Amino acid sequence: MFSNILIYFVVIPLLMLAGIALCRNIKQIRAVAVTGSLVLTALSIYLLVDFLAQRAAMPDAPMFYVQSWKWFAPLNINLALGVDGISVAMIILSSIILLTGSFASWKIDQPKEFFLWLILLSTGVFGFFISIDLFTMFMFYEVALIPMYLLIGVWGSGNKNYSAMKLTLMLMGGSAFLMLGLIGIYYHSAPEGGQLTWNILEIAKNDAISHGWQTFLFPMTFVGFGVLGAMFPFHTWSPDGHASAPTAVSMLHAGVLMKLGGYGCFRVAIYLMPYAANELAWIFLVLTGISVVYGAFSACVQTDLKYINAYSSVSHCGLVLFAILMLNTTAMTGAIMQMLSHGLMTALFFALIGMIYGRTHTRDIRLMGGLMKIMPFLAVCYVIAGMASLGLPGLSGFVAEMTIFVGSFEHTDMFHRVFTIVACCSIVITAVYILRVVGKLLLGPVQDKHHLELTDATWWERTATVILIISVAAIGCFPNFFADLIRTTFTPEIFTVIGMN
Repeated sequence: MFSNILIYFVVIPLLMLAGIALCRNIKQIRAVAVTGSLVLTALSIYLLVDFLAQRAAMPDAPMFYVQSWKWFAPLNINLALGVDGISVAMIILSSIILLTGSFASWKIDQPKEFFLWLILLSTGVFGFFISIDLFTMFMFYEVALIPMYLLIGVWGSGNKNYSAMKLTLMLMGGSAFLMLGLIGIYYHSAPEGGQLTWNILEIAKNDAISHGWQTFLFPMTFVGFGVLGAMFPFHTWSPDGHASAPTAVSMLHAGVLMKLGGYGCFRVAIYLMPYAANELAWIFLVLTGISVVYGAFSACVQTDLKYINAYSSVSHCGLVLFAILMLNTTAMTGAIMQMLSHGLMTALFFALIGMIYGRTHTRDIRLMGGLMKIMPFLAVCYVIAGMASLGLPGLSGFVAEMTIFVGSFEHTDMFHRVFTIVACCSIVITAVYILRVVGKLLLGPVQDKHHLELTDATWWERTATVILIISVAAIGCFPNFFADLIRTTFTPEIFTVIGMN
């Protein structure tokens, strides 16, 4: 149907930007935002169906819809596009969260400027997931990061200026490491006398990066992406950024933007530098293992709803990087499923927190109680999100985390198994802070008599939450479909390149 389907994931957001810029009132802005998001969601579903058909016909192909347009010939920079099962899953996730975020921002102040920056952020996200040229990927990566400063600094709450500046400085610092790593990969991308390239598939095929250079460049790229993935000790920007960001920004930030970190660690650091990945994985396993447990413990002592969810995100995103570093099929499949699961359930959490805060004007759980009887729809949705987070069977969190732990335990050495057991402890800690919040927030006596006058969810809020809940339940009830979509990426050819088992 579409010969250049991938480019539409960049073209449509650009058209949305132009449409919003021309809008004259809030109704037109909402119409453009929601219509564009619906088109992107429909296009992502079509991409999934067509991808499955093409993969059935060519099961051994490493990438599909591969196309390239020359951009800057002297440095061999191309707008090179292509996707595999992981990319398709991330595109679907991004489109769903952009759609639900549009509904969650129905009553935002200064909607034109807000949606312009929000759509620009999503343009960078979609472009990143469809790029197979390292330079183009880095460009879209920066496009996704830059709007965060204004979105938090202008439309945020609390200590928003500090949070916006801290987030920007730390992520730009990570980008500096990443840029140096990518330049190093480019200059060692081809055998001596060969043409240098930014194309990921060509670099992997050439296998020209020496072991010494891999050892030098791998930490730069992994840390560069790991900062965005909230890897310890570079995670401190995340709780402050989440706490100050407006609802839709928190949804996109935690639900999609942080996934760029895990995706980049696999697609660039591990895939292109397999020797260094095998040799240095243990160092980053220690750091990510700390992230998993530290984030969960930190969430237990917070009283602000957004900080609780933010530290929970540090723990869950740490689990993604932890699983990727296990370097086997099962754990890495679980890592991608965890990216999907966490993206959806944390977007649901932040949407609900924003809706509750918009009514109570507080996020302090000590000042709230009995909300189940006041706003039952939002309360039940919060319980469902909490159950997904703590890994209740039938929801996405259970299948993702079980796949990670089973895959991690496939390693027979003491080091990997000890850290796997430590990571498993996060399940218990997660149950503690989730049940604590549910008890204080939703049950018990009403803490403020003015809360008795609050209303339940509106139609646009119900639309956003229902879409996310259905998505979370779909992964939990049909895990084989999503696991098969992801697992086919790890073909024997890729394992030969990466050196995994």
